[in-house]
Amino acid sequence: MENECCCCSKRKKERSPEEYKCLMNRLCRIEGQIKGIKNMLENDAYCPDILIQVSAVNAALNSFNKVLLANHLKSCVIEDIRKGNDQVVDELVETLQKLMK
Repeated sequence: MENECCCCSKRKKERSPEEYKCLMNRLCRIEGQIKGIKNMLENDAYCPDILIQVSAVNAALNSFNKVLLANHLKSCVIEDIRKGNDQVVDELVETLQKLMK
């Protein structure tokens, strides 16, 4: 039997327009940063300059993950725990372990 949380079904999540817009804006900025790195490489930029930009992309992705995780905790995890579905905690632990590799 599949355990479904309050905000998702079949491993999909309905996001508010605000949450969606925030996450998409972050991804669009990251996409722009990636294109900038590609241009730097194509234009023979100095290696340390590229590395600094790659570091900025990593930081932006980490920030995206923090926002997404916070939204997940505030919606799916809390509601599932309130409904008595403690299995969501195991899923959260597994996800955090993967994020911390």
